[in-house]
Amino acid sequence: MEVDYSNVKVIGFDADDTLWVNETYFRNAEEQFASLLEGFETKNKIDQELFKMEIKNLETYGYGVKGFMLSMVESALELSNNTVSQATISKILKIGKEMIMHPVELLEGVIEVLDKLQDNYRLIILTKGDLLDQERKIERSGLTKYFHHIEVLSEKKEENYLNLLEHLEIDVNEFLMIGNSLKSDVLPLLTIGAQAVHIPFHTTWQHEEVNIKEDDFKYLKINRLTDILNYL
Repeated sequence: MEVDYSNVKVIGFDADDTLWVNETYFRNAEEQFASLLEGFETKNKIDQELFKMEIKNLETYGYGVKGFMLSMVESALELSNNTVSQATISKILKIGKEMIMHPVELLEGVIEVLDKLQDNYRLIILTKGDLLDQERKIERSGLTKYFHHIEVLSEKKEENYLNLLEHLEIDVNEFLMIGNSLKSDVLPLLTIGAQAVHIPFHTTWQHEEVNIKEDDFKYLKINRLTDILNYL
């Protein structure tokens, strides 16, 4: 696909599953959770009920591990008809805490790309989730030196992006977003007139999946982050 990024002056990067691994740990946690509750329901039912609980709680807890932990606890109580043991609840909390404290695993090519782009572009991180958790991961990643600004959003919709770009005095026509989620990192940017690059991650949370005809939207899709260097 032919793209023209000659006007781009600012590049925004999603964090989770764009700069470092994230969703894989949630899938592993779901497997552990299902094993703990296997005496009450089938794995498929447990997975479905946990997802429904997460979506139900988004408005209250937001995104991130802490909300996920609370949703696991609530799901365990519902699936067990409030008979789940205190020991199992403790194990669920342990799963969540291990996720929070897990070392940050950078994706391939991240350092190479940031090294080559930092002198020619203003780089920023635009991620969503729990503020404390995201700040912790950003600090542990060792990447803060590359970025002029880091923003943790409660949601990634057109209004959120427009407000932030206005606040940072960034011309929407000079902004390029790079991320793994079509729903959060690509489509909202195209809607407001910016440009976006999609880098699919091998695992996507069900809530972030969208069904679209790719021909209806003009954006670049690449297989790995280092591919962006061929266009900038």
